[in-house]
Amino acid sequence: MSQALVTANLPLPSVVGSLDAYISAVHRIPVLSQDEEQSLSRDYLEDANLASAKKLVMSHLRFVVHVARGYSGYGLQLADLIQEGNIGLMKAVKRFDPDQGVRLVSFAVHWIRAEMHEFILKNWRIVKVATTKAQRKLFFNLRKNKKRLGWMNAEEVRTVAKDLGVPEATVREMESRLSGRDIGFEAPADADDDAKPAPAAFLIDDGADPYENVSDADYADNQMDTLSDALSHLDKRSRDIIQRRWLDDNNKATLQDLADEYGVSAERIRQVEANAMKKMRGLFAA
Repeated sequence: MSQALVTANLPLPSVVGSLDAYISAVHRIPVLSQDEEQSLSRDYLEDANLASAKKLVMSHLRFVVHVARGYSGYGLQLADLIQEGNIGLMKAVKRFDPDQGVRLVSFAVHWIRAEMHEFILKNWRIVKVATTKAQRKLFFNLRKNKKRLGWMNAEEVRTVAKDLGVPEATVREMESRLSGRDIGFEAPADADDDAKPAPAAFLIDDGADPYENVSDADYADNQMDTLSDALSHLDKRSRDIIQRRWLDDNNKATLQDLADEYGVSAERIRQVEANAMKKMRGLFAA
């Protein structure tokens, strides 16, 4: 068989223009019955009739769109994925044997996904995340095998490794690669004139100066000591209000919460809070 089926000799709806228009167009193409599919497949297989091949491809373009939507989480354009999937579909039509007793869609899905996988692996990142066979297998299966967001625990790693037939170390390495983020090497276009030039801004660690680290630590300790001293000068109710309104990490109390607890109005709690803050600022300035 020639390569004519996967070249420009077979005109298809273009994905280059409006994607919505393309999807709408392919969904208007009639779906072939099994008898029609068998007849067209034999016509192409035996007589190399490209018109029959075209009808087979056209009737399955909607399925390529369906498969492509499943890979929308990789940050690539849907139109590009559809274009690659269409190439896989044409290759499948070329190799389809109607005597095997299966529908073309069942045979073509493997070719469609193979082309999309290859495209994703080449274009997802500048630095390849999957090089070995085991890593390529993990790339497309790790997300759907993870039961929750965030890093997997040891039991989840063992389960995924067993299900996919790969070492646990490979699962952890691939999870680390997938969790990483790409960082632009060039400085952003809207960077300030005084900003450090890239890549120096990413390579220089301003926190590596021991003097600066000690100075920052001393300043933080001094601020905490001053805060503790200021709180100690407040009465018990004022101290409790400031602590629960501003210093508690979780479940900060509202004015109404404290008003209900102390049996006063929310406005009275606000006044106590304001007086306490004023007193503390005076102690900080002293």
